[in-house]
Amino acid sequence: MEAPADNLIAVGRIAGTHGIRGQLRLHSYSGNIESLQSVEHALLRAPNGECRQITISRAAQHGSKVLLTLQGFDNINQVLHLVGYELLLEREQLPEPADDEYYWHDLIGLAVVTVDGQQLGSLEDVMETGANDVYLVKNRQTGQEYLIPAIASVISDIDLQTGTMTITPLEGLLDL
Repeated sequence: MEAPADNLIAVGRIAGTHGIRGQLRLHSYSGNIESLQSVEHALLRAPNGECRQITISRAAQHGSKVLLTLQGFDNINQVLHLVGYELLLEREQLPEPADDEYYWHDLIGLAVVTVDGQQLGSLEDVMETGANDVYLVKNRQTGQEYLIPAIASVISDIDLQTGTMTITPLEGLLDL
């Protein structure tokens, strides 16, 4: 399963092991377990960037985590080294997002501007906070960072074709 790097999307990170039979706890980036339950093959990317193909035997919700059972791994000692790896799927393995939804992979790197044309920087990271995601925007020239809530009243437009996100900042949002 060799796929171009831009076709691969990180869908979660191995957060730890579960029990002694080789199950893994996955921190899902999307919370969408259905995509994991519908695929058989995936890639694991080590912290050093090396990838290896794996076969998912089972994916099940367990609290806020997903429990993964991988084919050929049935002992905790076989999976301990996988903690910290990212789970990657090919874009074609994922469902199309709804009109107002985006994969994080597509948002990272967007230029972020205000509705009145102020260039803030580029979207560097997406953080989960529980209530809503928060976008970390960084201006590389000034080093200034902004935390932008991913809510409809702030995010005015996302244009993947032009690579821009337009925001309407809440009062005081850019003063921090």
